[in-house]
Formats: sequence, structure tokens, C-alpha cells
Amino acid sequence: MSAANTGEIAQGPPTTVPLSLSFDGLQELIMIVITGATGNVGRPLVAALAGAGERVTAVSRRPVADAGVAGVRSVAADLGDAASLRPALEGADALFLMVPPDVLGGGGGPDEVVKAAVSSGVRKVVVLSSLINGTRPQARSHEVLRVWEEAVQGSGLDWTVLRPGSFATNTLAWADSVRAERTVYAPFGEVALPVVDPDDLAAVAAMVLREEGHAGRVHELTGPAAVSPREQTAALGAALGIPLVFVELTRAQARARMVRFLPEAVADGTLDVLGAPLPGERRVSPAVEALLGRAPGSFRAWADRVAAAFR
Repeated sequence: MSAANTGEIAQGPPTTVPLSLSFDGLQELIMIVITGATGNVGRPLVAALAGAGERVTAVSRRPVADAGVAGVRSVAADLGDAASLRPALEGADALFLMVPPDVLGGGGGPDEVVKAAVSSGVRKVVVLSSLINGTRPQARSHEVLRVWEEAVQGSGLDWTVLRPGSFATNTLAWADSVRAERTVYAPFGEVALPVVDPDDLAAVAAMVLREEGHAGRVHELTGPAAVSPREQTAALGAALGIPLVFVELTRAQARARMVRFLPEAVADGTLDVLGAPLPGERRVSPAVEALLGRAPGSFRAWADRVAAAFR
């Protein structure tokens, strides 16, 4: 099966050798720095790494207390300001980069961040990008993420790029109308995409950060089945145990809502995918199952897990 059909662009099969080093039976744990540590991917990633016994530096602009989690320290830093990131990188072996929306809008570049990582002795970097960079390489909406990919790939470090499709957590934007009106407002009601559970992204990222064999790879990550907004609404209603109404927005109406929290170019590019997905964006990638040895989580399973957020 070709790389395009396995959900990754790579050379040879990955190994499963832990990055933690052993000397005479004693294990030396690595230090892993996680940016975006309080987000939908960062939070479960920090938990997964800490649960595996790794030392973790959790970086965010407004870090929360680590609640006494062994091996985790919280550091305030901004990915758009490399100087603020340097203290977090001291002694680090690996770095996970999650680029926030305002940086996607041009709020900062990767060169200084990469230089800081190299000068701090980091040897492995994993960047969370987007499937769009593979399916629409000229799309202006995700140009900044392409620049981050290129900077990481040219860093001289062991790099891995994760390209997920649409996140299941994007539907949290429906929470207010579900609570108040038991109604979902969204565009393109019948267009189905294989949305991915951020917990699966975190599990893949934890594996890549801890193990060897992923250097120079681009992993495309999706959920197990394409599901439309109307079908997502039905699944969410079933998880809540209440009927929900689906109201289809026009593209213009959806755009007006999205630009409240996304740069205009990112909103436009996202709507292009949601409304007229290319074959590569509709395709279910087998990469999550191949990497984790289990099927990716379904949208319904995600909805069951987070139903309280919509009540």
C-alpha cells in the first residue's frame, strides 16, 4: 500500500523503542516540552506523558496549576515570542508545537522558536499541522502552518509532522445553542468528513515524542468514519438523551460566526473544506489504528464522553 493510502508520508516502518534511555538497568527519563498545554490536544497529551512517567514542561500563556501531578511543571510562555519560551526549553529533549489561532493569522514566525530549540539541546520536534497542507498545499488559509512545517523540517532536528483532519471538539461551538435552544446551527449539513478525536491526536503525539522511528514522517490523522453535521447533531442528541434540531446556515452566516474567533483567511479556507471537500479530505486514514494498534474513537464516543459540556 502506498504512503498516500496509509495516512503517512514516510520511509520504512516505525520502530517502538522508547526514547527514555537505560543505563545498567536504570532509566533516564526525557524532558518533553508541550506548547498549547491547556488546549484540546495539549491537556490530554500532558496527562498521557505524565502517566507514562515522563518529565513534562506544560507551556501555555496562562498556565493552570499542575494540581500536584508528578513530573509536570507549568511555565507561562508565548509561541509568538521565542524569548519567553527559552526558560521552558532548558534541559529539554523533545518539543511539541501547537500553533495558536492568532499566530496562524501572522502573529509570529517559527525561525526564532526553532533556533531556541536547537540552542537548548532539543533533539526531537513534533508539530501539529493540518491535513489541508497535504490536500491544498497552496491554500492561503494554512500558509502559516506550512511555514512552521518547513522550518521544523529544515531545523536539523528529528522532526515529525502530524496532519489531522477536522476536530470533533470544533462542535463545542454549538454548546451555547444546544443548552439554550436544543438547536445546532451549522453549514453544509449533509457534507461528511472523518472528524478526529483530539484524545487520539494526543495519544499519537505521545507515542511519537517517546519513541524512535518517526523522524522525517508526516502522519495524516482522521477519525474512523465520515460523519456530517446533521449526523453529528443526531449523535450528540443521543448522547444527551434529548432530541436536537439542526438548522443549516448559509456559508455567509457561518463565516460571520467563525471570524469572531478565527482569522478571516483561516475561516474561508475552513469553509472551503467543509463545503466542498477534496477526496483526500473525505478519506478515512488508517494511520491512527496503525500507530496505536486500535481503532480511532468515533464521534459518538467523543460525544458520550463530553456530553456534560453541552448540558
